[in-house]
Amino acid sequence: MIVVVIIVVIVVLSLRSGDDKTPVAASSDSASSATPTPVAITVPAPGASITGDTACPAADGSSPRSTSFEKAPPTCIDSAKTYTAAVQTSKGSITIALDAKSAPNTVNNFVVLARYHFFDGVAFHRIIPGFVDQVGDAEGPTPGQGGPGYTIADELPTAASPYPEGAVAMANNSTPNTSGSQWFIVIGTGGSGLTSSYNLLGTISAGLDVAKAINAAGTQSGTPTEEIVINTVTITES
Repeated sequence: MIVVVIIVVIVVLSLRSGDDKTPVAASSDSASSATPTPVAITVPAPGASITGDTACPAADGSSPRSTSFEKAPPTCIDSAKTYTAAVQTSKGSITIALDAKSAPNTVNNFVVLARYHFFDGVAFHRIIPGFVDQVGDAEGPTPGQGGPGYTIADELPTAASPYPEGAVAMANNSTPNTSGSQWFIVIGTGGSGLTSSYNLLGTISAGLDVAKAINAAGTQSGTPTEEIVINTVTITES
């Protein structure tokens, strides 16, 4: 267990995707006594299910929305190209510079899911102030417990402090090679206590203010006080 003190809040840092019960934050006695009102987070209607091999989705975004896959996708990105993701949320737009050089399989997985519109309509189900905005469960049944139906191999960062503010990484269930579709944005200094256990997807290149606005709708238990959803994720390659 890793424990990090953020101001006066003790945060247990275990980011999961699949039976997701954490991150969990417990306020100390000196924390604010105000209790924000949580809201119910809904899981959108499921998309199509793809059985057998997963085909590469259309790069122009014309593939039908799919949210359940029998197998992990093949390599669909071009390693010679640069990829960015424009994440349009109900709070505004966030642009992520995807790091395909350091984590090609992780980026490939995210690009495939985005081009299958997996994230469309999906809410940020776990938001902890000064720590993370977490999203990526399109299946549920309880928000934060679902995934795409498969897992991908670890591509763990090697930097001493790989999760600064604005870093975007994949959640997992605290065991190796269990990332799927859930991902999180690091806010503030909360990622400084994380060990290199989460595939690093990329970094926010624009819209950090939007990520912080999302973060303001969180609680120390992670339960959002506002339902904030991803409307679309558009992938650009150059």
